[in-house]
Amino acid sequence: MKAKARFTIASLAAALVTSTALFSAAIAEEVKIGMVVTLSGPPAALGQQIVDGFQLALDQNGGKLGGQDVTLIVEDDELKPDVALLKAKSLVERDEVDFVVGTVFSNMLQAIFKPVIQSDTFLISPNAGPSTFAGKNCNPYFFVTSYQNNQNAEVSGMIANEEGFEKVVLMVPNYQAGRDNVAGYKQTFKGTVADEIFTPLGHQDFSSELAQISTADADALFTFMPGGMGVRLVKQFEAAGLGDNIEFTSVFTTDETTLPGQQDAAVGFLSAGAWAPDMKNDANQAFVSAFEEKYGYVPGSYAAQSYDTANLIASALEKTGGDMSDKDATRAALEAADFTSVRGSFAFSNNHYPVQDFHLLEVAKRDDGKFWTTAKRTVVTDYADSFHAECKM
Repeated sequence: MKAKARFTIASLAAALVTSTALFSAAIAEEVKIGMVVTLSGPPAALGQQIVDGFQLALDQNGGKLGGQDVTLIVEDDELKPDVALLKAKSLVERDEVDFVVGTVFSNMLQAIFKPVIQSDTFLISPNAGPSTFAGKNCNPYFFVTSYQNNQNAEVSGMIANEEGFEKVVLMVPNYQAGRDNVAGYKQTFKGTVADEIFTPLGHQDFSSELAQISTADADALFTFMPGGMGVRLVKQFEAAGLGDNIEFTSVFTTDETTLPGQQDAAVGFLSAGAWAPDMKNDANQAFVSAFEEKYGYVPGSYAAQSYDTANLIASALEKTGGDMSDKDATRAALEAADFTSVRGSFAFSNNHYPVQDFHLLEVAKRDDGKFWTTAKRTVVTDYADSFHAECKM
């Protein structure tokens, strides 16, 4: 009888050791991260910066984040909502990724949002920050590491007031981010909006719009034209000679993705943003130096935000030991945002959109001939978006 009891206890002990080992092995399995970004056509430079920024963080940590091995699967949404949807569904259903990182454009984010969060997979946007999911439609599985679209435009309106602009023309692409920017600008600008111009996404010929702007008797143009649209607009603006009478102000139109094509035509142009490559903090200076050494070009906000996204995920994995089975623990670890951002000040509001500082940026030419944006002054600190009060999380 005693021998049988000893055998039973030994068997239970062995089973406990085995189950513990299996549990530890399960936690130690690699973390899968799917990325959905635009890598086709003129906006491809934006998506490539996101890929490069994230990959830099991975490479700096030997292919790991938070001590866990990581597999990164990158998908091109081709700037087509139906393609983005298919790619996102494949990532969560076939590849069974733990995180989806994406997208560049807000309409792509709107396409992938539902299938990702309904699968209880964490969706982290390194760029797109539509108002759609910032208020009553906020979600526990959704985080944004960039901004809420309206914020940069709201700060641009503040800058316009400080610069003494009294009459401004607004021009944006006619999709969610464009409409958010118009709403944001009008929320803070105290002067007169002379005209609102909406173009197709991917617009190339601005001749008729520039003719319209030239007759508006405005002090300034405020525009949001990312990627190739921004390159064409700036060059056509310069060719039309409008810069003599109208100040060119923007968000994500004259940045490190467009400046290689705009060059001297954009020098001195103003914008608003939460980050610039010349910001004086140790984390940022190390990031910019490492990025340029590895990739040979100046990083923009897309790369910086993606680098922060990788480090955010790393901080969460470190807190949880890589155990993705406990969604609540992972969510709490993400909400803590316990990492050093290249932006300096960074935290999440209750809706999982950032609270951060925003600055006046100006395009400049470096001594080595490259172009970048420089932070001239801080406009507002610890700035939360206008929709977070509507979020009931």
